[in-house]
Amino acid sequence: MPAASSSADRALASAPAMSPVLVVLVLSLLLGIQPVTTDLYLPALPALTESFGAPVSQSQLTLTTLLLAFGLSQLAWGPLSDRFGRRPVLLLGLGAYTVASVGAALAGSMTLLVVWRTVQGAAIGATVMGARAIVRDLFAPEAGARALSKALTGLGVIACLCAPVGGLLTDLFGWRYALGALAVFGAATLALVATRFEETVSRKNPAALHPGTLLRTWLTVLRHPSFIAYSALSVATYAGLFTFLGSSSFIFIKVLGYTRTQYGLAMFATAFVYILGTVLCRRLLPRLGIKRSVALAGAVSLAGGTLLGVLAHAGVQSGWAILAPFLLYMLGHGVHQPCGNSGAVGPFPHAAGAASALNGFLMMLTAFAVGGWIGPRLDGTVFALTDGVWFWSVCIALVAWTLVRRHGGPS
Repeated sequence: MPAASSSADRALASAPAMSPVLVVLVLSLLLGIQPVTTDLYLPALPALTESFGAPVSQSQLTLTTLLLAFGLSQLAWGPLSDRFGRRPVLLLGLGAYTVASVGAALAGSMTLLVVWRTVQGAAIGATVMGARAIVRDLFAPEAGARALSKALTGLGVIACLCAPVGGLLTDLFGWRYALGALAVFGAATLALVATRFEETVSRKNPAALHPGTLLRTWLTVLRHPSFIAYSALSVATYAGLFTFLGSSSFIFIKVLGYTRTQYGLAMFATAFVYILGTVLCRRLLPRLGIKRSVALAGAVSLAGGTLLGVLAHAGVQSGWAILAPFLLYMLGHGVHQPCGNSGAVGPFPHAAGAASALNGFLMMLTAFAVGGWIGPRLDGTVFALTDGVWFWSVCIALVAWTLVRRHGGPS
């Protein structure tokens, strides 16, 4: 194992009362709650749309409003966690998530389902923001990227299981059981955090919620060149992924004729390659550093997105013509996500919650806009997916080769 990787392990071990394995497990579950909430229900989305007799545009609100609430809520959760600590914010968020998941599974109308999904979004804002802030509590930026890549490997394993499990539950028992599985995951994560997680904030900031302090902190974060560079990377890579998430179930199931189980297996493949990307990230960082690792992954993302778009416009519209190029994109995403998230928060050790919140807010605000763009373009063709991912792959490459290279900190 490279020396840099072992230093990350030593940093993990510095958490006072938690083993390195426990830290990675907690981070994996906290981060994994987002793909569980989105990916597991995707195979059920066409079925629940038909069950309520709702238009596709309305069913898309179950995803887009969740992401908008996810993004906005982080602006509150971040300063709260800087003021009171990560643990109480995590417990509150996970409790609310579990209750909202039960409500979503029992919803009697599309409107109620949208409401409960919005509550879920606000709740997962606490968990994902908290996980990224915990990484900064315990690690310096490059070590944080390696540690986060370990947690994101765990997230990838969770994501691998989500779509197949969601498709199987929907096929065997109906879409409500797929949504009910979210409550089980939330309750299990809540139990682990309540019984095993120790506070990671060594010095709480009593002024974190003062309006003047909060405004100065946000302005400081937003003006920092490294935050701008790595947040742009985070936004672009997640926007491409969300383009796929927001359109793929309708395109694979309704346009290409996949069964829900087959679609679940396709999603499994994307998550598995994402895991490989996070492993690749850990191998590249000690050898190349963050900036060159991101630049190399930018070329991979661009190759995947371009191949996807070119094949679609050449008339090659099949499952493999979409899936194979997107797997290349996901390989690059496995590098960009840990580097982008860690790099954006890295310069702010005493305001990690606020920086993580702003980074997450920008990602989800963009995802909400992408969702609004996708809805009207699900017209029985594949172009909403292929053109969207192609566009964001170009953005990723430009950010990786310009902003990150110039403002991404030491090589």
